[in-house]
Amino acid sequence: MRRPAVGVFDSGFGGLTVLKALLQLVTDADYVYFGDTARLPYGSKSVETVARYAVQAAHYLESHGAQMLVIACNTATALALDRITSAARVPVVGVVEPGASAAGLATRNRKIVVVGTEATVSSHAYRKALEARGLQAREKACPLLVPLVEEGWVDHPVTEQVARIYLGEAFSDGFHDADTIVLGCTHYPLLKPLLARVTPGHVKIVDSAESTAREVANRIQQLVAEAEGEERRRVPRLKFFATDSTEKFQRLGQRFLGHPIEGVEHVDLKE
Repeated sequence: MRRPAVGVFDSGFGGLTVLKALLQLVTDADYVYFGDTARLPYGSKSVETVARYAVQAAHYLESHGAQMLVIACNTATALALDRITSAARVPVVGVVEPGASAAGLATRNRKIVVVGTEATVSSHAYRKALEARGLQAREKACPLLVPLVEEGWVDHPVTEQVARIYLGEAFSDGFHDADTIVLGCTHYPLLKPLLARVTPGHVKIVDSAESTAREVANRIQQLVAEAEGEERRRVPRLKFFATDSTEKFQRLGQRFLGHPIEGVEHVDLKE
């Protein structure tokens, strides 16, 4: 049996941080990545529209052999995971539950700060997932961080100052002693060194990209076991699809993936 294929979906580039974590943790699978770059950002769109786009992408990934889907987009996970799961014919993993679960394991005083985009924070998906685990949560929207990351300013003084302001507000008013912060946006792992400098020293940083990769690793073992007969390639095969400029995807995407991206195919999903 051939090696299992994992489909990874995002509205753009941020999900490549999830793919990066998967490539480090699960080498016995191949990967198909779909970036809906022509229709981002998802954060300004209705739940109905996000669900429709995400289900289209899920079906496209299934048609390219995906045996598991990773919704590597906090907005799509927060707004449409149930719709995607019911429409898909394969197992689906989102980024919110693994991030909340990892935060629950990391915290000592059960007080968590979540940083994310306006859409993710407005959905309260992380707060609900954390409160369901008996944890206190404060969510803080940090809308300027995504464009700064995409500009490549991951260690820029402007980005550091912006992050200090956001986190100063997040850790105020009864949450100054929160001991864990969840990165509820897949762009934010690129800012981890900077965020480690501007968060209080006692705070643990939970990266939902890494947490999601660990969840996939746990769930994919059976598929990997079924493929034991195949030659033991150590390097996964990668395919990339984007709905907008493939050149831009390659140029920007390598910042998130950590190495050059080859052979991106353009796809036009019809409404």
